[in-house]
Amino acid sequence: MNRAELIEVIAEKTGFARKDVEKTVKVMIGEVINTVAKKEKVQLTGFGTFEAREHAARNGKNPRTGAEMKIAAVTVPAFKAGKGFKKAVAEKKDK
Repeated sequence: MNRAELIEVIAEKTGFARKDVEKTVKVMIGEVINTVAKKEKVQLTGFGTFEAREHAARNGKNPRTGAEMKIAAVTVPAFKAGKGFKKAVAEKKDK
């Protein structure tokens, strides 16, 4: 499912105008991005947690040449599924 399909499903299930749902989804995603970029967590109970994680600098190898190289420290976005989300996925797998 992509963003447009998600918006369409939400509009159908809620009866809200597609335009309003699209604006709401856009604002929600933007706020999650802005909050995580500030290295704060966004926790949606039953769904999951969005957060920034730090990866330390390390040494690596160029796979093509085998030469050693330094890999810089980086902050990356991460998502950890909540208990309800995990349970729903596990139940669908079993059926």
